[in-house]
Amino acid sequence: MEKDSMAMQHLEEVVLTGQINKQSVDKSVFEVKVIPRETMDRLAGNTLADVLNQSLNISIQPNPSTGKSSVELFGLDGQYFKILVDNIPLINDEGLGNNTDLTQINLDDIEQVEIVEGSMGVQYGSNAVSGIINIITRKDSDYQWEITPYVQEETIGNEYGFFDQGRHIQSLTVGHRFSEKWYINGNITHNDFTGHLNNREGEFHTLNDGRRGFEWLPKTQYSGKALVNYSGKNFRSFYRMEYFNERVQRYDSVVRENYNPSTQTSNPTATDAEFTSQRFYNHFNMAGKFVKTINYDISASYQQQKRDVEQYNYRINSREKFDVDSQEYESRKGIYSRGTFNDFFQSEKTSLQLGYELSNIKGYSSSLAGTFSGNSIDRRLEAYDAFATAEFDFGKRFSLRPGTRAMFSSQFKTQMAHSLSAKYAFDNGYQLRAVLGTSPRNPNFDELFTYFVDVNHDVRGNINLSPERGISSFLHLKKNFFPEDLSWRLSSKISAWYLNVDDRIELTIVNPSPLAFQYNNIDEYRNWGASFTNKVVYGDFQFDLGLSFSGESKVLNSEESFNDDYLYALQVSSNVGYQIPKINTTVSLFFKYNGPEYQFILDTNQDDPSFIRSKREGYGWMDGSIRKTFMDNKLHLTLGARNLLDITRINTSTVSSGGVHSSPNNGLLLGYGRSFFVKLLYNLNI
Repeated sequence: MEKDSMAMQHLEEVVLTGQINKQSVDKSVFEVKVIPRETMDRLAGNTLADVLNQSLNISIQPNPSTGKSSVELFGLDGQYFKILVDNIPLINDEGLGNNTDLTQINLDDIEQVEIVEGSMGVQYGSNAVSGIINIITRKDSDYQWEITPYVQEETIGNEYGFFDQGRHIQSLTVGHRFSEKWYINGNITHNDFTGHLNNREGEFHTLNDGRRGFEWLPKTQYSGKALVNYSGKNFRSFYRMEYFNERVQRYDSVVRENYNPSTQTSNPTATDAEFTSQRFYNHFNMAGKFVKTINYDISASYQQQKRDVEQYNYRINSREKFDVDSQEYESRKGIYSRGTFNDFFQSEKTSLQLGYELSNIKGYSSSLAGTFSGNSIDRRLEAYDAFATAEFDFGKRFSLRPGTRAMFSSQFKTQMAHSLSAKYAFDNGYQLRAVLGTSPRNPNFDELFTYFVDVNHDVRGNINLSPERGISSFLHLKKNFFPEDLSWRLSSKISAWYLNVDDRIELTIVNPSPLAFQYNNIDEYRNWGASFTNKVVYGDFQFDLGLSFSGESKVLNSEESFNDDYLYALQVSSNVGYQIPKINTTVSLFFKYNGPEYQFILDTNQDDPSFIRSKREGYGWMDGSIRKTFMDNKLHLTLGARNLLDITRINTSTVSSGGVHSSPNNGLLLGYGRSFFVKLLYNLNI
């Protein structure tokens, strides 16, 4: 067996998320899924969306008209789970940790991604109803110097040009270890997505035939990161900062020809917009011991993300802007701190963790950001949480972990979250884990502050809304099979779950004539399901296969005659990897099938508005790559393809009392077709 075979690489994965102390996956009471750096490299992924797109029970929904990508976990959208970076929720235009655009998170300094499914309210507070995704960044190196530049070129469907079409990425990472205790690194990345035309004609099209602009909007991103890390015997500390800038350009398809009959000339113009997002991220962490035994881990963070818009008229022939109007229309900024204290007892059988979480977030939205009135919405939300969790080991087989959290807020009444987790190890190597947890979901800005009232509309928020109440239960049975020589490994896991969200906030009809809507706590969401996952590693060959079957029900008390039957969905995820040591090459193929999905939508196009059932057809997504190393593993060349099955738009249909109505012309746009890429990376390690 080769020393660096895949079987050896996957023996033990160490995780941080939700743990009292850093420990291996096998010892954790929580079931933590790990996406390692090696998988990201095989995918040649650049953003978190590229990686999670192949994960089971996760659905990625790109929006070509905004450039954002949203994500669902167990059928619940981004409001119900948190995106964390080193255990700190990441701020974005719309919240802290929630509703995060996955395309705005690049992977250049990421060591691994950890996913915990189910309510994590005790460990991570409100809005962690369906789970959390924790991004662990790299903070150390075995080398004195690391210099890693890379370039990546991609086609966008069948469109590519070295400067004006396709996707062009350049990145440089430099790391330096001053001593055994001090390490620093920095990274800068430029990601230029030039947009996808399809049957459009781009920015300079002068005819009013509906073909000006792009089907997928152009988007340019710049990211700069820096890290300073200190590791002593009983004290560790790091400071990490990031600046992120994204520009999205929107070109109107309506062209005003402005024909002048006296000169028989035209001066075509259009009304366009440019959206700019900026994120400032600062995170200071220190961890160590005091009073000889007690471990502490304290983080403080200042973050800001804002979104500006520049609206203007554009003279197409002369390429000139005029009537320019610029404004900030969406922003979140504030301070956040989290601290944990544990190992109060000198006991191998009992662990206690006490913790706090503080946040002071100021949010701003203008009428451009939602259906607000002409006045801006500028609000501050303060939260003060305290939590405690303990872990009891009853021998080598059975572990029990209860926990509770109290959440105090300037906007809402005091909330509580509770959890109880257990692990049992059988004699034959099987491990059984049970996790029961609760978490509230706080109302968002739209639900609290919407005010869109005119002659034809009456849609209002509700500042008296209460947080939704979420509860979940998970059961996991798994076993690792491998011989003494570690030449192969089989990991199998069966999981079952049930999620329930009570007091769910929905837009309700509060007055039938004239028609008026308001957000209220009235409904319920339920999801149950089971999954079966397997990983086989034999020498230099790896194969993963996962199947998930789930049903979701939406109890709509706002609709008297509504049927709350469960709607079922199937997902299949698999990947194959093969290392060829003789030629330093790895071949990878990833495939995910998303079965037909159903949801309930409010149809206001009829005289009697009602909820109708919508069906989205199933589809498969396949990515593949070949990675080869040269010059003693210093030079890496990766060739690959995304969306090998050439998925673009999938059909949707609605089910109402009149039957099923297909709407292929208004179907869901998921991709821009089969694309190819080449990535060239150089590692200079000294």
